Amino acid sequence: MSDNTVLTEVRGQLGVITLNRPSALNALSLSMIRQITAALQRWRHDDQVSAVLLRGAGREGKAPAFCAGGDIRFFHQAALAGDPTLEDFFTEEYSLNHLIHTYGKATIALMDGITMGGGMGLAQGCRLRVATEHSKLAMPETHIGLFPDVGGGWFLGRCPGRVGEYLALTGQALGAADAIAVGLADVFMPSAELPVLAEALADQPLDNSEQALAVVRARSQAVGDAPLTPHRAEIDRHFAAASMADIAASLAADGNPWAADTLKALRQRSPLMMAVTLEQVRRARAMSLADELRMERGLVRRCFHLRPGAASETVEGIRALAVDKDHQPRWQPATIDEVTPALVDPFFESPWPAHAHPLRGLA
Repeated sequence: MSDNTVLTEVRGQLGVITLNRPSALNALSLSMIRQITAALQRWRHDDQVSAVLLRGAGREGKAPAFCAGGDIRFFHQAALAGDPTLEDFFTEEYSLNHLIHTYGKATIALMDGITMGGGMGLAQGCRLRVATEHSKLAMPETHIGLFPDVGGGWFLGRCPGRVGEYLALTGQALGAADAIAVGLADVFMPSAELPVLAEALADQPLDNSEQALAVVRARSQAVGDAPLTPHRAEIDRHFAAASMADIAASLAADGNPWAADTLKALRQRSPLMMAVTLEQVRRARAMSLADELRMERGLVRRCFHLRPGAASETVEGIRALAVDKDHQPRWQPATIDEVTPALVDPFFESPWPAHAHPLRGLA
């Protein structure tokens, strides 16, 4: 199964998983998902392994990336071709997300550089999430006509106040200080010190998971002020509104530059998928992780099949961003005010009965 896009090794009592597709910013393929899953399953009951480290391979002379997300070009090609492995991708990716969240041993994610989409799905389930000065964390799926999947509704919904709605709808990228402030990262460490950290974890005895976490915390450093903090009251006020139309109206009535910039960003996203995303995050707050992932699995199938092929909002969004790169998506409907409950509700109707759901085995 190995194609060298994932490197795994045991060093001392540390299992190390390195995403090794640097030319694609370590974006996830189905093969990579399967290799990561196999390593975690192999080490789960291996007494030699006390902790697991997840990291991304670097690019010489270029900024680092932990993982830029799923391979959206594959999504586009597979959707147009009717390739059934698209279904396998999401089923196996969400199963992997659940495995990391529920893993019995300490898992440590080095979120150095771009950590978006599928990369957030890997990192957010880890026991300790390390941010650096290069970290750029985001769930930018509405920009491609999708929704924040990989458990995004679950972990964004647990951010303070209405930060979850704000991040889910805008796709705003966070640096280390903001990520720590809103609970999407745990500690800060300079990027240059990460190799030394990995050596320290590999070289010393780790009798249990807590020792590995203590090694990382002992090497962490203070981080500066969070740029998002001054806007938290505005975020809570605007993004608590009942609907996307109400959020847009609230921002429009505000009049300050931050609100105007935020509204401008929202108007570039898919109106339909923002409405779906808002509903997803709010439902997810009352759900278990397993149930939320099952909901997402239904949502993502609806994204590609309610309007098949090129008519899909997701296929159109990827076309505009990554294929033709004209950055002129033709959203249907084109405006927030045109989105109705009749367009949104079918996304939340499961395509499968409970006994046949592809993620029915998640506990």
